[in-house]
Amino acid sequence: MAVSANRLELLQIADAVAREKSIDKQVVIAAMEEAIQKAAKSRYGQDNEIKAEIDPKTGETRLHRLRLVVEKIENEATEITLEEAQIRNPAAQVGDLIAEPLPPIDFGRIAAQAAKQVIFQKVRDAEREKQFEEYRDRVGEVVHGTVKRVEYGNVVVDLGRGEAFVRRDELLPRETFRTGDRIRAYIYDVRREARGPQIFLSRTHPQFMAKLFAQEVPEIYDGIIEIKSVARDPGSRAKIAVVSKDSSIDPVGACVGMRGSRVQAVVQELQGEKIDIIPWSYDAANFVVNSLAPAEVSKVVLDEDARRIEVVVPDDQLSLAIGRRGQNVRLASQLTGWQIDILTEAEESERRQELFRKRTELFMNALDVDETLAQLLASENFSSIEDLAYIAPEELAEIQGIGEETGNELQRRAQEFLERQNAIYDEKRRELGVDDDVMGIEGITPAMAVALGEGEVKTVEDVAGCATDDLLGWNETVDGERKRQPGLLENFGMTADEANAIIMAARVAVGWIEAPEPAAEEEVAAEEAAEETTE
Repeated sequence: MAVSANRLELLQIADAVAREKSIDKQVVIAAMEEAIQKAAKSRYGQDNEIKAEIDPKTGETRLHRLRLVVEKIENEATEITLEEAQIRNPAAQVGDLIAEPLPPIDFGRIAAQAAKQVIFQKVRDAEREKQFEEYRDRVGEVVHGTVKRVEYGNVVVDLGRGEAFVRRDELLPRETFRTGDRIRAYIYDVRREARGPQIFLSRTHPQFMAKLFAQEVPEIYDGIIEIKSVARDPGSRAKIAVVSKDSSIDPVGACVGMRGSRVQAVVQELQGEKIDIIPWSYDAANFVVNSLAPAEVSKVVLDEDARRIEVVVPDDQLSLAIGRRGQNVRLASQLTGWQIDILTEAEESERRQELFRKRTELFMNALDVDETLAQLLASENFSSIEDLAYIAPEELAEIQGIGEETGNELQRRAQEFLERQNAIYDEKRRELGVDDDVMGIEGITPAMAVALGEGEVKTVEDVAGCATDDLLGWNETVDGERKRQPGLLENFGMTADEANAIIMAARVAVGWIEAPEPAAEEEVAAEEAAEETTE
């Protein structure tokens, strides 16, 4: 079968467009078919359902009118009776489509222009979709490009296969680019929008620094050294925590390089940003101490439930630990994920003395004892009357200077004091309108009930509707600063498990959930005990 030059030219055009735009040739042919269909509808009437097909091997174009086989015709342009359809195809059934061949059409100037627009639009859409799919898979990569233009401080970057956008706040401070400059940046987001895929780049993202180190340090690229976390104050200072999977390789030394060559290459790319390379540690206390370098640390106290750590430094190290405008401690907090409170040794000593004085006064007033005995109790780490009231009597008697008789008397006074306090709290609870049923929740004390009532939590349903953070408080970032939001029961030394147990008990009480099966737990315990006996 001979193929005309026009048919071959059609395939050649489709092939050329597909190669130029890096899209599938079939997408271009489908766009041409849609353009021909649109022109054919203009020629034969918009009511007709017309299908155009281009043979991908010969380039031959065929036009057909599609009509639906029905029992009763409502629209002659798109429907055909079963009897008439079976004349054309004896196997036709109701619901089938009958294709009627149409003669080819000659494109006029207007029809040709319309077809051209359809093809351009379809090819552009296909090109955008391919670009979106390509760059969506490249989120997290560092790319090179050329500055195409600068608009109000925002930089449009030509990546060769598409355009990307660097917002002004994603550029380093005092950093300027001009048209034609080379730029290296991190792809942090790709969005599908009506005007095409939008590729967003950043030079301030913490992972941009991590990727730069991966390019400069072969051990990171090979996975021998791992970057655990990064914290940046873009353009000023940064901290990066690294750990080696090979004990023979020093992670900090490998990142610094010979005479600092590796880290200097990253510093130059980041316009002189100072970088502290910190050895990562499984031990949170060690990691926090390392992250506060170059400041020296005397002592740390961890609160794992609140992810808070108290750091004590020598008096002359305070400004170094905090850094200019709090930069050092802020970056250390971001790097470690812990809220860091810094005290000097003098402040810590003063606070410890104040705490000792308050505990001494508490024991003197509550137990009616002299200062010497109260100080003895405070020095033995009794922090509350409850600690003293419920300690095992033999443990209390073993403390030098107390003995069995004094210990029993102290516990009797402590328990009487707690009874008086509970009576006061119980009266205040009723004044606040806290239901008696709340006191039936396991773990709730009269003092806690008062605290809940002051927070407008007055029924078992109110307790059941609380979250753990509502009871213990939480930390949140406001305007770049970590702030503590207080919880209703945060002053009672309660753990997250204890708070959660109170909430679950309340939910069981109101029937929101079912109580766990204690029998099953007893059976498991019995089985374990039997196994131990057998062994």
